[in-house]
Amino acid sequence: MACAHFENTCVTNYLGTANGYRPMNYFPVFFDLKALKVLVVGGGEVALRKVMLLERTGAAITLVAPDIHPELLARADAGTIKTETREFIPPDLEGARLVIVATSRRAVNRWIATLSEARGIPVNVVDDREASRFIVPAIIDRDPVMVAVSTGGASPVLARRLRERLETLIPGKIGEFARWLHALRRPARRLRDTAARRRFFEELVDGAAARRFAGGDAAGAQSIARQLLSQMQAAPRPAGEVMLVGAGPGDPELLTLKALRALQDADVILHDRLVSQAILDLARRDAAQICVGKAAGSNGCTQEEINALLIEHARKGQRVVRLKGGDPFIFGRGGEELEALARAQIPFSVVPGVTAAAGCAAYAGIPLTHREHAHSVTFVAGHSGKDGNEPDWRALAQPATTAVFYMGLARLPHIAERLMAHGAATDLPAALIARGTLPNQRVVTGTLATIGDLASRENLESPTLLVVGEVVSLHASLSWFGAAAPEGSSLPLTRSA
Repeated sequence: MACAHFENTCVTNYLGTANGYRPMNYFPVFFDLKALKVLVVGGGEVALRKVMLLERTGAAITLVAPDIHPELLARADAGTIKTETREFIPPDLEGARLVIVATSRRAVNRWIATLSEARGIPVNVVDDREASRFIVPAIIDRDPVMVAVSTGGASPVLARRLRERLETLIPGKIGEFARWLHALRRPARRLRDTAARRRFFEELVDGAAARRFAGGDAAGAQSIARQLLSQMQAAPRPAGEVMLVGAGPGDPELLTLKALRALQDADVILHDRLVSQAILDLARRDAAQICVGKAAGSNGCTQEEINALLIEHARKGQRVVRLKGGDPFIFGRGGEELEALARAQIPFSVVPGVTAAAGCAAYAGIPLTHREHAHSVTFVAGHSGKDGNEPDWRALAQPATTAVFYMGLARLPHIAERLMAHGAATDLPAALIARGTLPNQRVVTGTLATIGDLASRENLESPTLLVVGEVVSLHASLSWFGAAAPEGSSLPLTRSA
């Protein structure tokens, strides 16, 4: 297919990163330490807390310190740990798979960390993030379910507070439920493939079986699981489906709950170029992500090619999410794609999103309607149609009207000229909103007569939304997403602390 080279190559910008990805200072992993040597250097209360946590892993713990807490000595007498009452020496590192340093002497701590690093042994120095190769998170333990919360060492207190809140949200029986699901993995192997097994477990986790188990009816949950397994074995390969999902204007927190669920369940995601990486990061990790948007200097995928991809993956029995910025039914060609799916007899559904006009205007402090300024709002495609048809400029230029132009930056001088030619005042307020709802949002305000020059001076780039109408005058007083820019200038609008 002509647009196949777009798979996983689209670049989005979020939080100012060059490739759209937010940096991750630590890679989260869970170590299996059973029967492996873990060295703890230090014998005080901090070392005691670390040992109490490590004991639950089944690690072979060796503790070295000249002075050792009585409770640690009691553990040594009980045989749960091995202690050496002396100063640390480099040979103590032999055979160690993990090192935790908890002495009160910074120079000694860093020396041990350097020795561990040279031997390739992961090391944690308590309260010294720079000297540590790994950090110990706040933990919620519902064995075998474990949730680890970390702030990257920035604020252990915040990590603990988050853990406390999550403790109240995670059911006490979630560990038992996980063990029950594990026991079902063997009978689930009778299902045809990995996708079928995943759907089986999704039905259990999301459906009545989970509710029965949580209510104490394990037998009822088991009966539901047996029924479901029999049904899925007898059923033919499930038909694929397509969900047309609106990703909103950019801020990941504007994604709807239903859209989030669709991303978590999708096998394949076909997304536009302007969908931020922060939103794509919310998808299931093993879902295929295919960028079908247009990029600078390339024609990208045609609409026909996108339609073909949707049909191709759905006919493989996959759950396909077509992810579009804003709302898929407002200048998103969602209707065209659904028409193609309907002709191909592919099941589909729609998850609306916050359209760019509503989201960007709200974040810019510009109400699209107002009893004293605008009684109606019109969404207009900024570019002309294939047949060269123009919008009803006379209607758009009427008083008490708000006009929002999508994709209008390239034709901004033409739009302003046509509005003024059809009766709009030259001093009618106008605003340009670039990267709306994101931390680097920019808002430029002016008038119909000045907005074109301001756009050139500010070097704005698409996607930029144009809002025209008296409501724009409210931006200066209603802007809440950072500080309002004075007329004729722009400021990046960022969230305040």
